[in-house]
Amino acid sequence: MSLQAIRASAEHLDAVAELFDGYRGFYGQPSNLEQSRAFIAERMAGNESAIFLVQDQSGEALGFVQLYPTFSSIDAHRTWLLSDLFTTPAARGRGVGRLLMNTARDFAVETGAKGLVLETATDNFTAQGLYESLGWVRDTGYYTYNLDLRQG
Repeated sequence: MSLQAIRASAEHLDAVAELFDGYRGFYGQPSNLEQSRAFIAERMAGNESAIFLVQDQSGEALGFVQLYPTFSSIDAHRTWLLSDLFTTPAARGRGVGRLLMNTARDFAVETGAKGLVLETATDNFTAQGLYESLGWVRDTGYYTYNLDLRQG
């Protein structure tokens, strides 16, 4: 049976939270399942993001993608920020990431969005290869700036 991505709901909270905690760990954050669960629960409760989940036939969570709505004032259209994409180490190489990326694209089309945007680490070459194989183009016209308000 082929894998399918589903729109995650509150019944999938624990599975998504575990994946989200693994995602944060991939980017060097210490594991904190309670914090991860609270964060995902808040996004779900407020309908603040769209989360898609892939599980195998036994119900084991293999990966997720989380999208946040944003808007382009210049184009006067919705754009989705593909904020989080993660597959478990055991799921890598099985097409889960590609399935999630295509699901995100289909969702953006269904919602009338102008497009999708994402950021990734400069050394995340595996992810960059996936994105580019799906037609994503690295932006060379804009710089990204950040202002960290937590620093003193």
